[in-house]
Amino acid sequence: MLTILAALALAALSTPVPPQATQLPPPAPPIPAPVTPVVEADTRPFVALVTDLGTITVRIEDKRAPVTAKNFLRYVDAKRMDGFSFYRTTRSWGPAGQLVQAGNRGDARRNYPPIAHEPTTATGLTHCKGALSMARLAPGDATTDFFLLVSEIKGFDADPAQPGDNAGFAVFGEIVAGADVAEKIFAGPVSPTAGEGVMVGQMLEPAVTIKSARRVPAPADAPAGCIVKAS
Repeated sequence: MLTILAALALAALSTPVPPQATQLPPPAPPIPAPVTPVVEADTRPFVALVTDLGTITVRIEDKRAPVTAKNFLRYVDAKRMDGFSFYRTTRSWGPAGQLVQAGNRGDARRNYPPIAHEPTTATGLTHCKGALSMARLAPGDATTDFFLLVSEIKGFDADPAQPGDNAGFAVFGEIVAGADVAEKIFAGPVSPTAGEGVMVGQMLEPAVTIKSARRVPAPADAPAGCIVKAS
């Protein structure tokens, strides 16, 4: 009996194991890592205008409107805009023409020379609600004064088909934060007599001081905006 069991054990040890029983299954293919989309940093300048009524942050289109943007940033970087003021509201124009205007209402020696005009037909920008644009009398005489639109005013865009001065105003940025502050300025009290011509009844009393104007990092939640014309 022992001889039979020993013989069976030897037979079991000598029986070859089928190859498929000794091979491991091939490894599963690796799970690809999730692809994180590359988001390019917004390199456009941002400026915080700190006023008596709060802070307005604007994004500057230094690539599309380089001349006008450089002029604005020159005042900011030299701190010459500190002490400028929002002095005008066009509330008297009604709902279709709402803006607040700011600039140097003091020592004209703080002004840099006038800049060349950049019409919207050249920059591809437009006067939508929130746009930041330069004030002027004639093309090429803008210095410090700028305005923020509290409503869309597409009539401020350049239009070569129109007669006379059809060069419009130079958009060079827009509000990305603090639109409510611009609304507060727009709704401020006005003098019934101050100003000249069409500006009578539009002069803020008191004016709203720009305490400081400084470059700031791009806000994480900055909106895409509306000033770039759709192609």
